[in-house]
Amino acid sequence: MTPIETRAIGTSTARVDGPRKVAGTAPYAYEHPVPHPAYLVPFVSTIARGRIDRLDTAAAETVPGVLAVLTPWNAPRLTSEAEGEYVVLQNPDIAYRGQIVGAVVAESPEAAREACDLLTASYTAEPHDVDFRHDHPGAYTPEKVNGGYPPDTSRGDTDAAFAAADVVVDQWYSTPEEHNNPLEPHTVVALWSDDELTLYDSTQHPHGVVEALAPVLGLEPARMRVVCPYIGGGFGSKGGPHAHDVLAALAARAVPGRAVKFAVSRQDMFGYTGYRAPTVSRVRLAADRAGNLTGLVHEAYTQSSHVTEFVEQAAVSSRTLYDVPNLRTTHRAVTLDVPAPFWMRAPGEAPGMFAGEVAMDELAAACGIDPIELRIRNEPDADPESGRPWSSRRLVECLRDGAARFGWDPDDREPALRRHGRWLTGTGVAVATYPHMVNPGSEAVIRHKGAGRFTVRIGATDLGTGAWTALTLIAADALGCRAEDVHLEIGDSALPNGTVAGGSSGTSSWGTAIVAAAEEFRKRFGDNPDPGAEAAATAGENKELEHYRAQSFGAHFAEVHVDTDTGEIRVPRMFGMFSVGQVINPRTARSQFIGGMCFGISMALFEESIRDTRLGHVVNHDLAEYHVPTHADIRDVDAAWLDEADVRATPMGSRGVGEIGIVGSAAAVVNAVWHATGVRVRNLPVRLEELLPALP
Repeated sequence: MTPIETRAIGTSTARVDGPRKVAGTAPYAYEHPVPHPAYLVPFVSTIARGRIDRLDTAAAETVPGVLAVLTPWNAPRLTSEAEGEYVVLQNPDIAYRGQIVGAVVAESPEAAREACDLLTASYTAEPHDVDFRHDHPGAYTPEKVNGGYPPDTSRGDTDAAFAAADVVVDQWYSTPEEHNNPLEPHTVVALWSDDELTLYDSTQHPHGVVEALAPVLGLEPARMRVVCPYIGGGFGSKGGPHAHDVLAALAARAVPGRAVKFAVSRQDMFGYTGYRAPTVSRVRLAADRAGNLTGLVHEAYTQSSHVTEFVEQAAVSSRTLYDVPNLRTTHRAVTLDVPAPFWMRAPGEAPGMFAGEVAMDELAAACGIDPIELRIRNEPDADPESGRPWSSRRLVECLRDGAARFGWDPDDREPALRRHGRWLTGTGVAVATYPHMVNPGSEAVIRHKGAGRFTVRIGATDLGTGAWTALTLIAADALGCRAEDVHLEIGDSALPNGTVAGGSSGTSSWGTAIVAAAEEFRKRFGDNPDPGAEAAATAGENKELEHYRAQSFGAHFAEVHVDTDTGEIRVPRMFGMFSVGQVINPRTARSQFIGGMCFGISMALFEESIRDTRLGHVVNHDLAEYHVPTHADIRDVDAAWLDEADVRATPMGSRGVGEIGIVGSAAAVVNAVWHATGVRVRNLPVRLEELLPALP
């Protein structure tokens, strides 16, 4: 075997899974062929708190084709390990509107739906509270926030800093409840064989589903398998199992010998499959007249649930982004009668940095300083939180190079002065940072097939981000072979352990394991292995990160036009410049950056889940009324990155790409709206009524 000299990493490569997807032969969870499938439709509560006293199933059971009607009184029992959202049909208690309180299993989806419509329920309702506000009397300090961070931190003396400051910004910012809404809804096919369970599940973490649900179902992990080679998007919501996975397993147990298919409806996707919690942030900035920060306080408030605690880490990014000697950050949670929040692309960082980066723009205006220059003046030499040096931090280059490519004019920063025809125009900037995460524990197995060809097996998943291709390129370089000589197997808990596809950690975590396995393979077998030669390795902790702080960084630039007659907002141009270490596949990385930036445009201008405080449900629970951008809304969006290899971060030199595109991008759009109109928007999404007073 002669090592290939040309590197695969860094080469723009078409998706290896592309032909299968285009041809329609790539099986998604619901499409896996199973013999004689049955179909499930859930029945959900119409009260937000209380109990279901009776579920009349008589009419439903007469529908031809009905196999079972499950209720809290007849559903198979779970173990005592079941907690939070995994407690499905085990008791009559209701914790939120839209909770699963029954289900029909039938020979066809139509029969199941018809029977479900015939179910009638009697409830005892109790007073509920779904009204999130920062001054809620039940607000409390959680033990930790998402990501395992401590809720509160401080350094220096913030009171003294604000007392002595020349310039102070003190404002409140908010982001609404939002729902992930991937194109492929949450789907699962459950099949029992004796006491073994197989789930064909749309999930970002097959091994995680086994780890979470096997104890709940009374199974040894070896007796449960989760298969998921392809996912039609998830944006975090599929990072762990939800109630629908448990329900499918219970339903399949209730109809022995039958596989049960369950596709969560678009309306129910606004119920029990996770969402981004609403947040409120009070951000206070103290600075001298030159714009040097002397104090920063970020107080974050977020919604949680009685079902499962989940607290967005909205203030965490403020701890490390700028050089501030006096800082305090806090998190407070408000627990309500709502479904459990969960991950949505860049949880914590996306809403928190919207607040922080709009506040920085306000400080720039108050100081009369170009907002890019303000950020550069407050660039830290080392991590302000730990004192460790950066593994690589090229944020200043992102700002300067991005500004040059975007055509930023630092001398044209007065708001509401530019008009072209009926359009007010403006530009805005914001920076981005996202933690570098490598989850230890992924294991890769490499086997030589002969003639320089290899099979690489790891329980990773590709939720549409390009993992099939990126891991193939990593393996090819690590083994010294061509990419076409690598046969990759992923998406199955029967494969060696793979950590979650979440937190922009997938490529870093799985790639580290593949490189380690390739090193072990070559150490054992050299350059001329026999067919069948096999080696494995597990990725451990990265010792380098005990001495360095690794983060991804970026800068967003947006141009906004506002119609003087209607207040309509358009974003004709947006550009992002990023520092993420070595880019494994430029083609799919660019797609990830642009996708995140489109998320930011959507966050700024469109997305909002409106929860009815009287009844407890999301009113706009479909894609007709929950607004996201269409092709007509996304114009010239482009991204570029700095060439670099951060070998302290990973053996490939790469850092996370998946979520950095959304962090800060909404703030860039909103800052451009201020530049165009003079209106400072602090509550997302931007609303027409906020702009009307400024329209000529």
